[in-house]
Amino acid sequence: MQIKSLVTLTALLCSFALTAQTEDSVAVKKITDEVMTNATAYENLRYICKKIGPRLSGSANAQKAVDATARMLKAAGADTVYLQPCMVPHWVRGAKETGYIKLAGGKKYNLNLCALGNSVGTGKKGINAGVVEVRSMNELDALGTNNLKGKIVFLNFPMNQTYIEVFRAYGESGVSRWDGPTKAAKYGAVAAMVRSLAINPDDHPHTGVTGYNDSFPEIPAVAISTNDAEWLSRQLKLKMQLSAFIQTNCRMLPDVPSFNVVGEIKGSAFPNEIITVGGHLDSWDLAEGAQDDGAGVVQSIEVLRALKASGLHPKRTVRAVLFMNEENGGRGGEKYLELAKTNKENHLFALETDAGGFTPRGFSFEVSDAQYEKILPWKPLFYNSGVYKFSREGSGADVGYLKELGTALCGLIPDTQRYFDVHHAETDVFENVSRRELHLGAANMVALIYLVDKYGL
Repeated sequence: MQIKSLVTLTALLCSFALTAQTEDSVAVKKITDEVMTNATAYENLRYICKKIGPRLSGSANAQKAVDATARMLKAAGADTVYLQPCMVPHWVRGAKETGYIKLAGGKKYNLNLCALGNSVGTGKKGINAGVVEVRSMNELDALGTNNLKGKIVFLNFPMNQTYIEVFRAYGESGVSRWDGPTKAAKYGAVAAMVRSLAINPDDHPHTGVTGYNDSFPEIPAVAISTNDAEWLSRQLKLKMQLSAFIQTNCRMLPDVPSFNVVGEIKGSAFPNEIITVGGHLDSWDLAEGAQDDGAGVVQSIEVLRALKASGLHPKRTVRAVLFMNEENGGRGGEKYLELAKTNKENHLFALETDAGGFTPRGFSFEVSDAQYEKILPWKPLFYNSGVYKFSREGSGADVGYLKELGTALCGLIPDTQRYFDVHHAETDVFENVSRRELHLGAANMVALIYLVDKYGL
C-alpha cells in the first residue's frame, strides 16, 4: 500500500512539473513572439543615438536622455515613472587632443589619441618628453623612479588574443588604464600613454575612466589606438631616439545634479518584492553610446512594454532602472542602493544588461547555491533562442551595489567578439547595432524576469 501511494505521488509530481514546464514554454514563446514582432527598443535606440547623441554624466545631453527615457517608460506602459536625484561628476574633454611622436631628424608621426576619462589636462603648452614602454605592472615597478622620472610612460598591455571570453582579456589588460597612470606618477612620470583596450587592430582610440591616488601627483593620461601602439613599440625595440608630444584640454568641474530614471509595474500579489532590470543611461563622449549602454537602456524599457503587451501580470513589482554615471563614477548605482536601504525595500532579484546588444548567449548569476539549483531547470526554456550558458561569473556594475542587501544578481551575456571594436570608441554608433540581435536579447530578459516573478528565488 505504501509503495503504491509513493508511485502515485511521484506520478502526480511529475505531472505537475510537466504541466508547469509546458505552461512556461508557451509563455516564453508568447513573450519572444511579442518582442520579435512588436518591440520598440530599436526605434527608441535610434532616437537616443541620433536625436541626443553622447551622454556623458553632467552634460546637457545626459539631461536630455533623462527626459526622453522617462517619456519612453511611460509609453511602454509603466504604472509609475519617477526620477531618483543623484550628484554626478562633471568631466569635460574640451578641444580635441593632439599628439605625435618625434623621431630622429625631426620627422613626426601623428598619433590617434584621446584623453582618458577623469584625466587632468596638459595645459596649453602640452607635454614633450621621452617615452619608456612597459608591458606589465611588475615591469613598471622594476623600472622605478630612476628610469621613469620625467618620462611619458607607454603602458602597452595588449588584450590576450587567446581568450575566447574577451571580458577576461579586458579585465587583465584594463589595469593599464585605471591604475597605470597613477602608478606611473608614483615614480615621477609626467604623463601616461595607454594602449587602447581593443581586441582587434584599429585606428580608433578607446577612452574609459582612469583613477588617481591622493598620495601621488595627477598626471595627464591618454589612450592611443592599437595600430599606433604596435608602431610605437616597434620603434622602441629598434632603439630609436624619439620623444612624444601630447596636448589635452580636459578638466574636472564641480559635481552637478542628475538622475536615475525609474519605471515600474506594480506587483499584483507581492508588490513589496522588487525585481530590477536595468542598464546605464550615460555614455562616453566620443560617439553615440549605442552598444554601451544605449542597448541596455532600451532593452530594459522593452521588458516593461513586453510584459504589458503579452498580457502577463507580474506578482512582484518589476522595476526598470536607467542608471546614471556608470562610466566614470558609479553614483547612480550607489544612490539606488542608498534609497533602497532608506526605504527599507525588499530587492529579490536584479538583472543588468551592459555588454552590448549583440546576440544573446546566456546569463551570469551571482546567487546562492540553493538559488542556482532553482534557476538551472529553466535553462532549456531558452534553447530555442540560442541561449545555452547559465554561469556564475558576475552580474553588472550598477546592480552590484545591491549585493550588500543579499539580492540575487544577474547579467545578460551577449556574444562579445565584436564588443571591443566599439567599446568607448568613436565607432559606438547606432549603425553598428543589429535590430534583430537587440530585440532577441530583450526577449530573453523578459523571459527570465517572467520566471523569477512566477517562482521566486
